[in-house]
Amino acid sequence: MSGLAPPGYAPSTGTEPSPRDRRRTRRLLVASVVWAVLLAALTWYSVRTDPPTVREQRSLSDAGPVVDRAIGELAGAIGGDSVLALTPPEVERGCRVTPLSDGGILLRGVTVVVPAGEERTLLERVSGRLPADWRAGVRVTAEGPRLRADAGEFVTVEGEVEREGRVRFTADTGCRPLGDPYVEPAIGAGSGPDVDALVAALRAVGHPDQPVGDHDRAACPDGGVARTVRADPVPAPPALGAALAPLSGGVPVVDNPEVYAYRTGPVSVIADQTDGEVRLSATLPCTP
Repeated sequence: MSGLAPPGYAPSTGTEPSPRDRRRTRRLLVASVVWAVLLAALTWYSVRTDPPTVREQRSLSDAGPVVDRAIGELAGAIGGDSVLALTPPEVERGCRVTPLSDGGILLRGVTVVVPAGEERTLLERVSGRLPADWRAGVRVTAEGPRLRADAGEFVTVEGEVEREGRVRFTADTGCRPLGDPYVEPAIGAGSGPDVDALVAALRAVGHPDQPVGDHDRAACPDGGVARTVRADPVPAPPALGAALAPLSGGVPVVDNPEVYAYRTGPVSVIADQTDGEVRLSATLPCTP
């Protein structure tokens, strides 16, 4: 006989699955469904409870408090015996978080004025005072000594010599999703020894009616507050050092054609002179 099947009959494809095979298939199907449900539940829980594992998981506004705390730690590590000024927050927009989404970078800073030659000493002193888990260190590069530390949650802290006699410390977020707008910590009442020192300096340089302008603050590690107040630039007097010498007791920390810096009580005052104008700031630092 030929192997052809009679008309109207399908050729045989082999034996039917046994009951045991059918049970095994059902068990595998149930196990796959259970595993998929479990994996979805774990993913849901992880998204809501686990800390971020990459910078792109925290927005700029989420990272703001970390930057603010870092500036407070820096102000505390710099110490009350230095001449310093907090600098205004900067939000730089336009960086790329991913190829398809824009972001921004939040940066805050602290400027310290020191006698020429003491820049590296300051960097190393601050490095030694920062929290141990920041793993702070100072290394010498082609551009000079640099401090680098990790403040946590992908916030980087750096310190570098801006120019002779001036060191700048920064805390920045790197490029993040913008999220809600960053809100700077609230400023206290517009009075205090820092305001008094700034008003006195404005009077000394011949501008007693110039209003006190911007304020910046940071929470110190000991629970206090560091605060900087500034005035808009005013025309410089013929001799900046001579005008401010009575306020410094004749013992400035720095006195050169570009900068006159001094301490009056707990407050540090910096006068920057450029292109015939002087910018004045006064800072109440963290206290030991």
